[in-house]
Amino acid sequence: MSEDLYDDELEPSSGGGGTRHPMAARFRGYLPVVVDVETGGFNSATDALLEIAATAVGMDEKGFLFPEHTWFFRVEPFEGANIEAAALEFTGIKLDHPLRMAVSEESALADIFRGVRKAIKANGCKRAILVGHNSSFDLGFLNAAVARHDLKRNPFHPFSSFDTATLAGLAYGQTVLAKACQSADIDFDGREAHSARYDTEKTAELFCGIVNRWKTLGGWHSHDL
Repeated sequence: MSEDLYDDELEPSSGGGGTRHPMAARFRGYLPVVVDVETGGFNSATDALLEIAATAVGMDEKGFLFPEHTWFFRVEPFEGANIEAAALEFTGIKLDHPLRMAVSEESALADIFRGVRKAIKANGCKRAILVGHNSSFDLGFLNAAVARHDLKRNPFHPFSSFDTATLAGLAYGQTVLAKACQSADIDFDGREAHSARYDTEKTAELFCGIVNRWKTLGGWHSHDL
């Protein structure tokens, strides 16, 4: 399927001043939003979504990216969801923990989508693009939850994404998140890993760092547009 089907509405807005917002100019109307999910397995159609976090990316006056705002929810497994014991052991998620305070998939996504749409508007963009470490995994679970609840106004592109495993392989020769962060001089605590909030925020730091490094090396400037 061609991305051209989604291109017509991707002309970035000028914000009324005749000049495009620098973020809209940087990614052709897309706002990068980093997403990480923790799940009950690897199959997005059958396995539970247990945690989801999203970090919107901002841009300063010099054109450098930074992690701007994070939304995080622990999620109640949907009815009939499969949950593998090995997945819970890997993530350390305790479904019966009294302080887990999980919400429904529908509620979690509605809140995240509301915040993302506001960030899209604030940055003069037209759509969000998911950024993830092995992004097809996170996008698959996001799309499956959207389909389960027939959610409207999903701000994310349905199949395009930016993958930090690929970008880190290019920039640092590393594809594992912890090792990529180490190579990028980003603090990474293995004891905190596999929490959606922690992994999302570290992935956001990694993504911003790679894009900013590329800019510093002369790979992109606003006058290129």
